[in-house]
Amino acid sequence: RSLMTVSWPVEQSMVPLPPRPCPTYKPSGSLPKELLDLTHLLHWPSTPGDAGDLLASTSPQTSTYHLRDPSQASYTLGGYLEAILIARDHQGRPKTCGGDLFRAQLLGPHLKAGVPGDIQDLENGTYLLSFPLLWAGQAQVQVRLIHSSEAVGVLRGIWRDQWATVDFTGYFRGPTGYEEIVTCNVNPLLTGEEESTCHYRDEDSGELWFCARPPTLPCDTLVGHSSGHYWNVTTPHEEALLAWNVTDKALPQGISPIWVAEESNKSLVPSPQQPCRPGIPGPKPSGFYHQGVWHSLSCSSRSFSTVDSILGCLAGHVIHMIGDSTLRQWWEHLCDTVPSLKPMDLHTTYQTGPLMAVETAQGIVLHWRAHRWPLRSLRTPVASLHSVVRELGGLAGGPHTVVVLGLGAHFTTFPPSVFVQRLTGIRAAVAALLAREPHTLVVIKLANTGYKSVYGSDWFTLQVNRLLRAAFADLRVAFVDAWEMTSSLALPDQIHPGRLIVHNEVNFLLSFICPT
Repeated sequence: RSLMTVSWPVEQSMVPLPPRPCPTYKPSGSLPKELLDLTHLLHWPSTPGDAGDLLASTSPQTSTYHLRDPSQASYTLGGYLEAILIARDHQGRPKTCGGDLFRAQLLGPHLKAGVPGDIQDLENGTYLLSFPLLWAGQAQVQVRLIHSSEAVGVLRGIWRDQWATVDFTGYFRGPTGYEEIVTCNVNPLLTGEEESTCHYRDEDSGELWFCARPPTLPCDTLVGHSSGHYWNVTTPHEEALLAWNVTDKALPQGISPIWVAEESNKSLVPSPQQPCRPGIPGPKPSGFYHQGVWHSLSCSSRSFSTVDSILGCLAGHVIHMIGDSTLRQWWEHLCDTVPSLKPMDLHTTYQTGPLMAVETAQGIVLHWRAHRWPLRSLRTPVASLHSVVRELGGLAGGPHTVVVLGLGAHFTTFPPSVFVQRLTGIRAAVAALLAREPHTLVVIKLANTGYKSVYGSDWFTLQVNRLLRAAFADLRVAFVDAWEMTSSLALPDQIHPGRLIVHNEVNFLLSFICPT
């Protein structure tokens, strides 16, 4: 089967890509210097492609890796293990260019341990792998080919050249209840009605949204929004490069398990001494798992293993979560874990919110709502879709206010300029919030691993996370690196991670709310 049939959260329907019109529309708004300089962040080694020969693309079956130095009987805790990876095509020939998306991990299966390895692309078909040795005991290298360089070339071309790979549906309603349904998108040229469109400008962020003009109803009768179609944007050859049998596949085992010796009776590298506070630099890797617990390497992360410890931390706080469904998992986890945190029925569309839970004895209020369009969702009232900028502008902030933002997954179906434009407004709103009330805690959840298709690939997510980090790098915010937290263990990638990972993500959030 092809990745074109990947399962999405909403019903998928394919339509042929409409002919690409000449550009006549440029998004408005000025970009700050930090975001204008982001294009260099999206560098990826160029790949010549396979000239239509699938056998010339990188193969997970024939690519190999081996230790850089002779094997040792045991290794030193706190040291590094280094390896060399040789990419090969399906006929076993070494590749001469880079650009493959590999994932390397050092795993301790019996210890529920894992850490992502660093991969240096020498851009000649050879990659250098480096793994920090952070726990004592057995450790095993695993390498997966997520996408061949040829598949990455397909994804990069789509991201750069297509204005969208999906569209959306707008629902207009007249006074008698009569409805008209049209196509909507981020660009008026993508609605199918370039000459006759309804423009919607968010007064707070300046962001624009466009719908084809309904046959009889006026533009101001737009009441509903939902996902539309997934466009067919790939050729059969490109689909073969992204097919399941060559995507996210483990390479043959190239290194025997190693043994890491204890150091001064210590079985783990020492945790950082500094408490978790916004603005601390993020090392690579940002942390590791041991016994199923995430240990941050940037700050002294805490464990909130009891209901009372969570209640004690959240007491007196109002938490505003704004983002996608992977952030809604945090809201759900807290409601599921803390029995006295009671969800309120706001009679909204659950998938998009807003959602609210309260704990009256401890004075805790927990909000979640989806970010505004572009949003792939079931039908939801347009009035419920607030921009992040609008929500942030309505907050006074202060030491009892926590803001958590989680964006990314719904922006992989558009070129990076759409996400940059969104980040420009959000960054300004976060800066204004911190300026008027510096004791507000703002947490940015990076996007996690998950999809492997032309609509939502890990390669797209890597670029989205680069943009997220750069956009907020000079602001006093905290980051939760969900990318590494979802790519450090031998667990299958899911756009909605399992309970173990969500528990650790929420634990790390609580470590910033209650650092000591």
